[in-house]
Amino acid sequence: MNLFVTGTDTGVGKTYVTRLLLESLRSIGIRATGYKPIACGDRDDARDLAAVSACGDIDRINPVHFKTPVAPYVAGIIESRTVDKDVLLAGYRSLAAENSSVIVEGVGGWEVPVSAGYRISDFARDLGLPVLLVAGNKLGALNHILLTIDAIRAKGLICAGIILNQLEDELDTAMITNKGVIEDLSGVPLLDHLIHGQDFIDEDVIRSLFAEGAGSTAS
Repeated sequence: MNLFVTGTDTGVGKTYVTRLLLESLRSIGIRATGYKPIACGDRDDARDLAAVSACGDIDRINPVHFKTPVAPYVAGIIESRTVDKDVLLAGYRSLAAENSSVIVEGVGGWEVPVSAGYRISDFARDLGLPVLLVAGNKLGALNHILLTIDAIRAKGLICAGIILNQLEDELDTAMITNKGVIEDLSGVPLLDHLIHGQDFIDEDVIRSLFAEGAGSTAS
C-alpha cells in the first residue's frame, strides 16, 4: 500500500516519520521506497529517504529541486522555473510500478503552493492516496490538526491517522493533554506519540497503515 505523508507545518517531522516507516517496512521484507517530489533549499530530506529506500536514486526520489528555501511557487519565480505536475505524477507512478509500497512526503504543510493554481494538496488529490498527518506536539497543535484534517477531507481524501511528534524533551500541559483529546475532536485515530529522539515506529502503526486496502481511496 502507498501513503501520502503531510504535516501541520514545515519542520514538524515529516521526513523523520517517513524514514521510520520505510525502515520498519523494509525490516519485514517489504520493498518500500520514499518519494520526496519537491525539495526547496538543500536535499538533506531526500538523501535521508534515499538512504533507507529500496530505490536509492536521489534524482528519482526527488525529481524537482529548488536551491531557494521558500515555497516551491516562490522558488520557481525566483529561479525562473515552473513545476510540471505531470513530472511529479510520472515520478510517483514509476516508483509505484517497481515497489510494494511508496511513501510520498509532501512539502511544508497541506496547502503549500507548488505553481500557479496548483498546491501540494492538489497533488495529493491527484494521487488519491490515504493521508498520514504528522503534527508537532505543542500549544496550538489541536487547531492546526483540525484545520488540516478538514482540508484533507475537502479534497475527498481519507486521513488514515495522526502521529504526534514530540519536538522537545520537556512536556507542558498542552503537550500532555493534546494526545488525550485529539481522537474525540477529529474522529481520526492517533496512531502514535513519538517521544523526542525515538528511533522506531510501533508495529501496530505499521499494521494499521499498511494492512491490505486500509484506508485506500483511489490509486
